[in-house]
Amino acid sequence: MKKVALITGASSGIGYETAITLGSNGYYIIALARREHRLIELKEKLKNLTLIHIIKCDVRDYNALKDEVQNIPEQFRPIDVLINNAGLALGLEPIQNVTYENWNIMIDTNIKGVLNITNLVLPLMKDSKIKHIINIGSIAAKEVYPNGNVYCATKSAIDALSKAMRIDLLNDGFKVSVVHPGMTETEFSIVRFNNDYEKAKKVYNGIIPLTGKDIALVIQAILSLPSHVCVNEILITPSAQATATVIKRETNT
Repeated sequence: MKKVALITGASSGIGYETAITLGSNGYYIIALARREHRLIELKEKLKNLTLIHIIKCDVRDYNALKDEVQNIPEQFRPIDVLINNAGLALGLEPIQNVTYENWNIMIDTNIKGVLNITNLVLPLMKDSKIKHIINIGSIAAKEVYPNGNVYCATKSAIDALSKAMRIDLLNDGFKVSVVHPGMTETEFSIVRFNNDYEKAKKVYNGIIPLTGKDIALVIQAILSLPSHVCVNEILITPSAQATATVIKRETNT
């Protein structure tokens, strides 16, 4: 049976690896992201394994998303799985120093972006026999850490929104899951620190962090469970991480 997954933020990290993992396991992939060249690279990687439709769009732009969703080819309908992965953190400073631009981008991407794409894709999922939404949250949804303020708030919103979706969509046969990763080495810290690669690398010094592939495997596992089983939420961290701020780092002696 054909299965179709739409993945946002598919140009890198968790989204990119999830597209490869699911595509390699028979899913048709709709990959949505802002960076077209990375989407083309993904399409090339999957072209001999599955069908893939790429959408260059920003999840913050509701009207552009609406046009793109309306033009999804018939062979990619119905959509069975929606993976709301697109998100970002900008800066790491106390609340009094957070810029207006940064907090707006985080709120518009991490919260409104999920609402935008979910609202538009739900009608394309109604005829699916699977109907599974997976939202990517963060350990920041569970624990506020110093200088995380707005980012933590947006991921807390995704945690609450996932629970609300589960309730509201239950009678329509949907499953809703939220995956909360801990320290995961993707482009996340590079974006947070405005392309300061050295600063980003220091975040993971002395530990083996999670990778985008690790989270993709968790998503695959969730989707492989029997239809009567729903993983409502899962928190996954590296072995060296106990909480958002308690981390065992190895040092050279």
